[in-house]
Amino acid sequence: MSDPSRIRVAIHTFGCRVNQYDSDLMRTLLEPAFEVTDIDPDVILLNACTVTGLAERKARQTARRLRRLHPSARIVTIGCLSDAVRQGTTRFEDADVLAGNAWKHHVHHVVELASSGGCGLLDDPVGDVEGDASPISRGPSDRSRAFLKIQDGCGRACTYCRATQVRGHPRSRHLTHVLTEADRLLESGFPELVLTGIDLAQYAPSDGTLADLVDRLCRQPCLQRLRLASINPSGLTPQLLKAFARHAKLSPHFHIPLQSGDDGILAAMARGYDAATYLAVIDRIRRVLPHATFGTDIIVGFPGEDGFAFAQTCRAIDSVGYVNLHVFRYSPRRGTRAAELPDQVPAEVKKRRSSLLLSHWESGLGALLDNRIGTTQDVLVEERRDDGWRGYTHDYLHVTFSTHRTIRIGSILPIRIVGRTKAALEGVDDHRTETR
Repeated sequence: MSDPSRIRVAIHTFGCRVNQYDSDLMRTLLEPAFEVTDIDPDVILLNACTVTGLAERKARQTARRLRRLHPSARIVTIGCLSDAVRQGTTRFEDADVLAGNAWKHHVHHVVELASSGGCGLLDDPVGDVEGDASPISRGPSDRSRAFLKIQDGCGRACTYCRATQVRGHPRSRHLTHVLTEADRLLESGFPELVLTGIDLAQYAPSDGTLADLVDRLCRQPCLQRLRLASINPSGLTPQLLKAFARHAKLSPHFHIPLQSGDDGILAAMARGYDAATYLAVIDRIRRVLPHATFGTDIIVGFPGEDGFAFAQTCRAIDSVGYVNLHVFRYSPRRGTRAAELPDQVPAEVKKRRSSLLLSHWESGLGALLDNRIGTTQDVLVEERRDDGWRGYTHDYLHVTFSTHRTIRIGSILPIRIVGRTKAALEGVDDHRTETR
């Protein structure tokens, strides 16, 4: 039974995996003194994103919906959206308190201020704003993987992105701190860790490299899988690929943002590579790891993207053969250079190209998935569904499957692949091999 004297706090998360990690961190910091719950909250924290207009609209719609559901609750935005408001690049009038990313390590002060009637946009706290706190997340009874943030901030300043503005300069956590947190997560029972950051390619602590970190993590006996979240092409060094070749625990799946397959658009985005350089990185990975799989992010409708540039992106997708694809319609963001570029693409063209690109990708994905039919794959169990279970293979292919056994989230099962849907494999539990 809940304690009526304790302030009840709800947390809603939008955006990237780093935000998901930060929400776990805030939960950990709040739980000793507050009750973190979605039931009748006194304070609602929106860990909100500002990268796209759609992300902001979702936060705004959620704030208004929650205001109707919980009229007496105090609504707080915390994170990137609040920083954008402070910098004058956006407006958000649906919150009582706005606190930037620097407040996430001091979230208890934000909750106390909001619950006592405080209002408005908070200045950043003085002194050390990051500290060495880390989330001690709930184990596999709730989730099968844990995100492990090793880096924050960005120094690239892509012309369409606010990450540099709202996340600040690149900062890397020391290997020793990351390894300590990894130990706690593994002791909690997580079989898989996912290394994440705003730009993993800029991970450069004083006591090692990304290759050194994955080497040391893979020596942890309780770890069953280690995966990288999104990483830019420059981060895929020969040393890192050698580490992947050494360790079976490393998932040979690489989510490498392409954004566009056209050199002119890539230059206008200030991505720092052309299409040939990007594809050479894919080839280098395949020489070391022939069975690697790939995912990517694409922006359609960037200023100046004409039919030829869009066709170049389709060709690049065909060349790589991605197993997962995130497509975003370009969203002009005030304060970015791209928002001032000429030849802005009409909204209806962006919508059409987004649909065409996804259809084009799905038509090629079928052949990749068909190659797995008849094989047995080790699947990490993630979720129970009404009609069965869901999980991912070692190389991050989505699998839905059935079983007659009693299983648990976080276990790894041998699943015999018997078919596929549009973007997922279908399988059945292979009883001949024991559950791990």
